[in-house]
Amino acid sequence: MRTISRTVWILSLISLFTDMASEMLYPVMPIYLKSIGFGVLLIGVLEGVAEAAAGLSKGYFGMQSDVMGRRAPFVQFGYALSALSKPMMALFVAPLWIFFARTIDRLGKGIRTGARDAMLSDEATPSTKGRLFGLHRSMDTLGAVIGPVLALLYLWARPGDYVPLFFIAFGPGVLAIVLSFLLKDKSGTRSNTGRPVPFSATFSYWKRGTPTYRRLTAGLLLFALFNSSDVFLLLQAKNAGLSDTATIGVYIFYNLVYALAAYPLGVLADRIGLKRVLLSGLALFAVVYFGMANVNSLWAMATLFFLYGVYAAATEGIGKAWISNVVPRSETASAIGTYAGFNSICALVASSFAGLLWFAFGPEVTFVVTACSTVVVMVYLAFATSNTEQPAQ
Repeated sequence: MRTISRTVWILSLISLFTDMASEMLYPVMPIYLKSIGFGVLLIGVLEGVAEAAAGLSKGYFGMQSDVMGRRAPFVQFGYALSALSKPMMALFVAPLWIFFARTIDRLGKGIRTGARDAMLSDEATPSTKGRLFGLHRSMDTLGAVIGPVLALLYLWARPGDYVPLFFIAFGPGVLAIVLSFLLKDKSGTRSNTGRPVPFSATFSYWKRGTPTYRRLTAGLLLFALFNSSDVFLLLQAKNAGLSDTATIGVYIFYNLVYALAAYPLGVLADRIGLKRVLLSGLALFAVVYFGMANVNSLWAMATLFFLYGVYAAATEGIGKAWISNVVPRSETASAIGTYAGFNSICALVASSFAGLLWFAFGPEVTFVVTACSTVVVMVYLAFATSNTEQPAQ
């Protein structure tokens, strides 16, 4: 029996092309926004609104997918919105239009996340979820390597000419849309005919989820409350004396390590347990953040970004695989969507808190506090989630 199905490969390729498009714009987005009149405050508000749209919609559309018993339409529409948002940001520069386009991008992510991860889970058995989620994260992150490299090559050839890059990024997005129409729901997944979920029920799954689900996601969300944006790592790289090119280079290096390690670590998790691999990943995260408080050379920074890539590979896909194993199959999209929604909100809080610590006490305190908090989370997950890897009935 094949471990990796056609559906898993299609979903993984879709994520690769979508992330390639998004990360192609990542290095130029702040510069482009400033060039059309956005100040730092307005950029912060823009990103906050966009991430709020993603966070609030993940739980809602995950529940809607479960109620309808459908996955493919949510995946197709979600990826289509994200692709279409790329050229939209270059067509007009009015602030309201930019807010609309950026929100459309993040809303697309919210619509597809729960249904996509449920579709991945449906293609796996409890003993293969680590590798399937790992493969998907690997392909997704490979796009995050290719995208910035293409952007750097473009800007090297045409420095300061940002607008065409948004249309170039639409190309991989179109490929993702085309591939999404090859997806089909499994037979028997259309049995539900419930009414549409009211938006007020967006996070209601948390209350009716199993105690096992709540204990597991409580630990993961506690970690998310201290896991601030990677921007702070890049700022510390600059503080350590790295040039702009070297800083972008270590970011690409981190994504490459993540892409290469995600699938092997998923296979390892299937063999020795999802919990062991995830806790090992959190331990690496703590090491990286303790190290960031004292880093002062390129080689030390590169080593920490290498470990950071391994941490990401050992946690992001593994966490979702673990969640999918402790909830009923018919509730997978609701469970993962609700977790992802809360996770987005926690990420906003984490970055705000890290920024406050950085401003008041400096980067060293910021990184040490985060590392110590991660150790607390590891202890909680080690003792509060005993015997939680068996699939729910």
